[in-house]
Amino acid sequence: MLSRAARPALRAGAAVSSRAAAPGAATFATLREIETRLKSIRNIEKITNTMKIVASTKLNRAQRAMTESRGYGATSNEVFTSAETKPLEAEGKKKLVVVCSSDKGLCGGVHSGLARFIRRRAATEPEFDIVIIGEKAKAQLSRTNAKDIVLNFSGVGKDIPTFVEASAIADQITQLKGDYSSVEIVYNKFINATSYEPTVIEAFSEDAILASPNFSAFEVDEEVLGNLREYALANSLYWALCEGHACEISARRNAMDNASKNAGEMISKYQILFNRTRQAVITGELVEIITGATASADM
Repeated sequence: MLSRAARPALRAGAAVSSRAAAPGAATFATLREIETRLKSIRNIEKITNTMKIVASTKLNRAQRAMTESRGYGATSNEVFTSAETKPLEAEGKKKLVVVCSSDKGLCGGVHSGLARFIRRRAATEPEFDIVIIGEKAKAQLSRTNAKDIVLNFSGVGKDIPTFVEASAIADQITQLKGDYSSVEIVYNKFINATSYEPTVIEAFSEDAILASPNFSAFEVDEEVLGNLREYALANSLYWALCEGHACEISARRNAMDNASKNAGEMISKYQILFNRTRQAVITGELVEIITGATASADM
């Protein structure tokens, strides 16, 4: 039996417990919310970890394709380097810029870096037309440079870009009605598995090729000059698309790795919070049980 002096204190504790019933209900609700959020974060961690594994598997294939594609672009560049070909600067003629992006996201700042590069050039250089490969760069540049976009492609490079796709794009570009002084291809250059940078490849017009000081040494007839120019453009596009694809896969792997680590940290924090909240709920229930039993015994 409890002493008579302790009974008034127990009665006061019972009164406080009865008044705290509403906060206790809130604690139960908070516990369920924490548990739901913890389950959601765990599902996100599974998804991001799976995407990281898939990207790691694809990266080796993408790097092999990138290495092979460099032979196409480098060979074309050697021809024009030997011929000392340079872009022509003619009044009344615009420059055409081809942006090599893709349709997929969740890969860090790969696409936004290209969009920022184009915006900076648009702010400092004369007006130029834009051809966009990929929906991601199109969505970003349409907000600021919509009037300059003359052609766009989607569905290119769903897996690894092919020369057939590059040839089809080159054919559409050469059929544009505008008379351009030069063509530039902007793409992400692969530096290593963690870094890349926007880079420009020159794709010369027929007039620029004809004006080359040493081009006559190659003995190319003017009738096939258009075919040569389109083939060289396809080579450069294939190179740019494959290199950009490797950058995208590498950036996606890094992004998903960081997302998995962040999810793991959040899971640890929410697990601690969940345990503490559950312990508080259990302690509150025990206090209520003991208080109620004491009050019953006292009656």
